[in-house]
Amino acid sequence: MSIVFREFLKKVGSGVHTGEDLTRAESMAATKMMLLASATPAQIGAFMIAHRIKRPTGEELAGMLDAYTELGAKLQPINSAISPIVMGIPYDGRSRTAPISPITALLLVTANQPVIMHGSERSPTKYGLPLIEIWQGLGVDFSKLSLAQTQQVFETTGLGFVYLPQHFSQAQVIFDYRDQIGKRPPFATMELVWCPYAGDAHIIAGFVHPPTEGMFQGALTLRGTSSFTTVKGLEGSCDLPRDRTAIIGVFKDNALVEHLHLSARDYDFSNRNVPLTSTPELIAAMETVLQGKPSELMQSALWNGGFYLWRSGICSDMRSGIAKAEELLIGGEVAQKLEQISQFVASV
Repeated sequence: MSIVFREFLKKVGSGVHTGEDLTRAESMAATKMMLLASATPAQIGAFMIAHRIKRPTGEELAGMLDAYTELGAKLQPINSAISPIVMGIPYDGRSRTAPISPITALLLVTANQPVIMHGSERSPTKYGLPLIEIWQGLGVDFSKLSLAQTQQVFETTGLGFVYLPQHFSQAQVIFDYRDQIGKRPPFATMELVWCPYAGDAHIIAGFVHPPTEGMFQGALTLRGTSSFTTVKGLEGSCDLPRDRTAIIGVFKDNALVEHLHLSARDYDFSNRNVPLTSTPELIAAMETVLQGKPSELMQSALWNGGFYLWRSGICSDMRSGIAKAEELLIGGEVAQKLEQISQFVASV
């Protein structure tokens, strides 16, 4: 048993009246002890459920991110005038709505905006469809690449994928506990703003509950990340919804610049999210989008692609971003980019 960790557990697990928040340094130390398994299984499980009940603070999230930065995998800076976008998407996947973020990532890298994604295999508590399986369905298997090979792919194509089972196996232990306690611990919140890149990056983090956005701001401000974007997206992802107003937080110089409220109807899209049926059907629908053919999923691709091309500074406004996304998809450039990535991944 770890005596030191027991003190951290006592602080977060002592209840409303006597419990205490951890400092940033304490949170970092506790996270490292869990990742390195120097705390016992009983201590780790108890900590995770107690911390979930208490709710993390921005300072605690900053400490957790410090530990991930020290121990975790990182892609190295590439020769690009544009900072990469890092998309924070829940690791336990999607179960209700069709994800579009891989198409968004392809649109961005086709327009020379580097993108980093990260994730794991099917994970608790949802065990939904993860990003890695979508990429595999599109002909790109990131799961067998070493970190050095992933770096090659990133440098050559502009797209990187940090896959935890292969690149950060210490973090995989967390998923066993998530499964056993049946709840997402605060690690699941921290993952959304983890940046597995050693240089400056534009973090885009999805979320569901409004207080989470405040936690993000507190953690990233402490860590010196001055500019980032939050998205109240589909199932906590970075995908903009079509059935409700999309709420996007634009943060610059550690302050909220504005909350954007975007309605798909204002841009001539229907107010219907595409449901997730089966993985083969989703891949087939994505291939139709990549062929430039009209479909419900194409509407989601243009809606999201237009926003991200605008937010990344490639296009001057939302409508020109939508037009650019349509041009790249219908013209076949995005499909060509996917083929380039697929061939390069196979070659390494």
